[in-house]
Amino acid sequence: MALILNIESSGEICSVCVSREAEVLSLKESVKPFQHTEQITLLIDACCKEAGIKLKDLDAVAISSGPGSYTSLRVGTATAKGICYVLNKPIIAVDTLESLAGAAIKQIKQEALYAPMIDARRMEVYSNIYDHHLQPLEETKALIVTEDTYSEFKEDVRNIYLLGSGAKKCAELLPPPRFELMEVDCSALHLVPIAHEKFGKKDFADLAYFSPFYLKSPNITKAKPKL
Repeated sequence: MALILNIESSGEICSVCVSREAEVLSLKESVKPFQHTEQITLLIDACCKEAGIKLKDLDAVAISSGPGSYTSLRVGTATAKGICYVLNKPIIAVDTLESLAGAAIKQIKQEALYAPMIDARRMEVYSNIYDHHLQPLEETKALIVTEDTYSEFKEDVRNIYLLGSGAKKCAELLPPPRFELMEVDCSALHLVPIAHEKFGKKDFADLAYFSPFYLKSPNITKAKPKL
């Protein structure tokens, strides 16, 4: 019975949970946004304590692999890799968009399409679109949302559900009845089913070479020279 530490750090909120055979034993999430560096080890300690385990008891660590915030992903990945290196445990990479789509699929009974969106700058989002079997229909990409977004699916009669941190700002451009807004945001809970499935298949990332899927380089503003 695999015991997995799941870490979601791709966005504003850092989220950690411990699961055994897809059953969640404990969940801890930060309250303040973008406090990953200060909070992540505290959340992990609290999560393990509530679950009644020690880090050495883990069978693997699952990490949300992106896309998402550059700094947030780096913090989560560094923490996960550090634990795995010290304890000689495998690391499991879970695509952030796939985990969001998987959570949405559980809530919808009929056939539909799912467009998880991670908020980027202005009207830009990191997105892909999935069918009801959690199969991606496109390549993950950064896109500027317009009224024509997803027009390639205009002949498809299925509803498209918008979810994730970037969905709300797109709702006016992509209105009902074709598009539906869902309240599904990033959480370590959403990593659990995928992480345990990957563990069963021994689908582990290469610990030495694994790095998050940033999709785009960080937006770094250079300081202006002093006059």
